[in-house]
Amino acid sequence: VQLQASGGGLVQAGGSLRVSCVASGLTFNIYTMGWFRQAPGKEREFVAAISWSTGYTRYADSVKGRFAISRDNAKNTVFLQMNSLKPEDTAVYYCAAERHRFTVYAAEYDHWGQGTLVTVSS
Repeated sequence: VQLQASGGGLVQAGGSLRVSCVASGLTFNIYTMGWFRQAPGKEREFVAAISWSTGYTRYADSVKGRFAISRDNAKNTVFLQMNSLKPEDTAVYYCAAERHRFTVYAAEYDHWGQGTLVTVSS
């Protein structure tokens, strides 16, 4: 299984960015997909998740209303659209896949990508 995240970069506060994650080696349309992030010196935290079937989504309170997770099962890809970015959104963003449940807990995800760095300047 491989999860390849991309799309990170440097953006000014208030700007937008979309990160993507392409999955291979798994049956993508039966996996919950999640985005997590880890800022320097901090623990990894949940950002958003989307279910495999109904497209049900959950968001961390800190990003609700600003970020949107979506998926394209035909392309084995999950997206995270990030709007109204803040300096505190600066982190490495990781995508993850979980086969058996819809969850917001990192420990319950089976597969992880390598991460993509998002830097928001003030």
